[in-house]
Amino acid sequence: MPIISKTNDVVTVIFSFAVEPEQQQELIDRMIDALETTTRHQPGFVCASFHKSLDGVRVFNYAQWRTQADYETFAQSAQDRAIATQLSQFQLRDSHIYEVVISKPDDADLRIRKGDRIHFAEFRVKPENQQRLIDLERENVEIALQHPDLMSANFHRSLDGTRTANYGQWRSLDNFDALLKEPKYESVREYWKGLAENEFHLYEVVYTEPSE
Repeated sequence: MPIISKTNDVVTVIFSFAVEPEQQQELIDRMIDALETTTRHQPGFVCASFHKSLDGVRVFNYAQWRTQADYETFAQSAQDRAIATQLSQFQLRDSHIYEVVISKPDDADLRIRKGDRIHFAEFRVKPENQQRLIDLERENVEIALQHPDLMSANFHRSLDGTRTANYGQWRSLDNFDALLKEPKYESVREYWKGLAENEFHLYEVVYTEPSE
């Protein structure tokens, strides 16, 4: 199963789609079919996990490859072009290659399992501001982890310098709004302003390869 870790000798590829709620399951089904018939057989493929937003408007894939070269070879192949054709009716919002730079707490279980509920926050940033944003994420992550239901926060930086992303694993999302409203978390809601544009959604993991 996928494991998020700074010590994994892999690169992470995250791509996300915007969908109409009535199209969300169709996109997931097509992505699963493409993965099972093509992607998982490619040299360098390690794992993938598909996520659907609870509001129905996003789908994203968190995938790991042995090396950036392995992924780029596949991305330039006829097989990947065929997959792109299969998914062309859906709006690809973002696609970047990342590395994990912060995983807290140190003893967290970082496996991605089907049925998990997570939040995924994407930050668009200018390359000259990316490291400053990461430093602020590192400063504020311990405050966010005071929320009793947040199990881990895992920050990634895109290799092109234009993104950071937080994959947050939760015991339950029932009290997620506390992070958005309670005064104790105010700095968590504010640290990125003036440096980046932020968008987040709440998700369920619907598929992993390999599975448990």
